Amino acid sequence: MARPRRTETGSGSQVALAMLQGSTDGVGQTVPVEAPTIWKSERQRTAIGRVRLSAPARQAVTDLQLGSGTSVLDYGCGRGADVRALRQLGLDASGWDPAHHPGGQLKPADIVLLTYVVNVIEDPAERRQTLRRAWDIAQTALVVSARLRWERNQIKGREYGDGILTSRNTFQHLFAAGELRDYVEEVTGVHCLPSAPGIVYAFRDDEARLRYLARRVTPDVTWLTSKDTASATTAIVDHVQQRGRLPSLEEMPQQLTALLGHLRPAELNRLAQQAADPQKIEEAAKRSSLDTLLFLALELFHGRGPASSLPLSVQLDIRAFFSSYTEACKRADRLLLKLRDDAYIRRAMVGSAAGKFTPTALYVHRRAVHRMPIVLRLYEHCASIAAGRPSEWTVAKLRHQGRGVSWLDYPEFDTDPHPRLVSSYTVDLQTLKSSFLSYTGSTNRPLLHRKHEFLAPDDPDVPKYRRLTEAEVRAGLYEQPHLIGTEDGWERELHRCGRSLKGHRLVRRADG
Repeated sequence: MARPRRTETGSGSQVALAMLQGSTDGVGQTVPVEAPTIWKSERQRTAIGRVRLSAPARQAVTDLQLGSGTSVLDYGCGRGADVRALRQLGLDASGWDPAHHPGGQLKPADIVLLTYVVNVIEDPAERRQTLRRAWDIAQTALVVSARLRWERNQIKGREYGDGILTSRNTFQHLFAAGELRDYVEEVTGVHCLPSAPGIVYAFRDDEARLRYLARRVTPDVTWLTSKDTASATTAIVDHVQQRGRLPSLEEMPQQLTALLGHLRPAELNRLAQQAADPQKIEEAAKRSSLDTLLFLALELFHGRGPASSLPLSVQLDIRAFFSSYTEACKRADRLLLKLRDDAYIRRAMVGSAAGKFTPTALYVHRRAVHRMPIVLRLYEHCASIAAGRPSEWTVAKLRHQGRGVSWLDYPEFDTDPHPRLVSSYTVDLQTLKSSFLSYTGSTNRPLLHRKHEFLAPDDPDVPKYRRLTEAEVRAGLYEQPHLIGTEDGWERELHRCGRSLKGHRLVRRADG
């Protein structure tokens, strides 16, 4: 069996560390690195040609909701593939690169991309200066990405300064996932949020950062199309059933405001209450209040500001579901403290409406994560705040022995009756170290059984997956569970029992 590649990195939020370990202090120290001798690497050789958006640019388009009229500058754009792709999306994109596009316009932009630039600069002082220059011209947000330490075995070269001198005479400084966020925060002087491992957002003002955080916790409400007063009223009813409260005029789409702006809030509320399902309103109100607590708990990582600094939707939720901002913050703080209670976490996992509980952890499919108890959702979010959540993952693993979250990627979960594990990214919330395992080159990968257990009970795929599991149990395939955790062991058991799989059906082998 080919062994998975594994690396570990350190750093992360001191707030999270103090919260989980019950400590109120702890100051990180920067270890000085001896500056390399004067030398100019061939940085231009690190630029690669792409046929689609790079991962950081693609992430920014999705996360920051970049749309028509948004100006984007790719600072260090290399051969300009991201600039061309962003223009095709209708964005006002430009690029500059000292080697490939020196004539590009280096001017302020709403969003500045610094994509795999800081890691190729061998001089630490110049590295910081480049990051600072990119920040100075970012009007809304700076997106910084860099290669991470788990990629060390992909780079041929020798140690040099604080990085690696490659065989192509280029340089790579590899960051720890949490270290990159800390580095960007130190240079920019603002609170930053990791979007994914190796991708960090620095926002020009707290308003933009808080809007982004709110979207991560609570997806934006989808408004129904409105053409007349009747359909506009239906859209309001739908919002009330989604959010548990009446929207304000400032939250409504312009078209909806034009149709219903003549109605007083009391009259609009009466119309909505008459048409809405009371049970759906109650369920939505509970969901929104829990989402608000989750948002406030996460915002403690950066120090909470006054209620007026919060996104409008969050302010309105607090007004609707809590007696005051102070009361909401106190409840959020109590929720954070519960993360340190092993017994409480274990009970929450046992009682979770979704996921597979094992002697060491709870495993939950991506589609069902929102169905976990709020304290477990906070648990998963804390890990993402500390070191980023990968963009590609299928199952979240939350440990109840110790504190750690793993995001496991099974890309064929929906189509393969026993999907194979491709990668695992783990954040230990007690040490704030992160690690990455890749099974891409493995010939005997781990695989999943009993897929229905990872989903919420009402997931439409559960009956199909459960039928397969029941058939496999009857055939004796689970009699020796320690043998079936990998591809080879599973194939041997299938052969022993004279069975094979056709999609999600178990059939007798033709040669059995």
